[in-house]
Amino acid sequence: MSPAKKTAPPVAGVTVPLVTGLSDSESRIYHSVFDSVMNQRIAPGTKLPEQALCELFSANRATVRKVLQRLAHDHIVDLRPNRGAVVAAPTPEETRQIFEARRLLEATIVPLVAQRISKSEIASLRKQLRDEHSAIHRADQPAWARLASTFHLRLAELSGNAILHGYLHELVSRCSLIVALYEPPGNAACEHDEHARIVDYIENGEPAKAVRVMNEHLLDLERRICLDKPQAEKSLAQMLGLG
Repeated sequence: MSPAKKTAPPVAGVTVPLVTGLSDSESRIYHSVFDSVMNQRIAPGTKLPEQALCELFSANRATVRKVLQRLAHDHIVDLRPNRGAVVAAPTPEETRQIFEARRLLEATIVPLVAQRISKSEIASLRKQLRDEHSAIHRADQPAWARLASTFHLRLAELSGNAILHGYLHELVSRCSLIVALYEPPGNAACEHDEHARIVDYIENGEPAKAVRVMNEHLLDLERRICLDKPQAEKSLAQMLGLG
């Protein structure tokens, strides 16, 4: 797994990679594809032909290939020999393995947090929970989902283990992609009450109970994934919001 990435402003509750090493035109193509995937304008398995992208963005093939390679690195697209790029479409088995790895990782992180967390850090988590609650009541789904993902990453920071934090960052990003692609509309990416219970148990020195709630919390998220979604008949330009 890759180390933790720096982040730019989030889209639809997903931690968006801050794409370094790309020109302005390359970044524009990257974020156009990324945003379209995360906002469900482009369906899993959609082909992204190099020539079509060159024409849509007035770019040369070298530029488009560099962007597609970066998107593949971030698990947004798959590059298939002799078939080109397609939007990532995690299989049921891949989805199971990603969520399984995340549950195991967070079950390791939570006890580390409970061992070393300070009163001021508990207060910081409580404030974050209040922000989540406020976003829920504003019906601000993007803000809610963003805060929900940030809660998990904040726990990883508080574990004091930078390696675990880096691993979790990648797993949260991959889970966010799966949720963005496959979760039915109207569902919350995370449940606020479960986050609050996790903090309660950490504060009370009951890490085993916090781990149990976290495990069920992530299992619930996985159960809501629907991998069988119909694809809309639209042109690539329309899916990218360019036509």
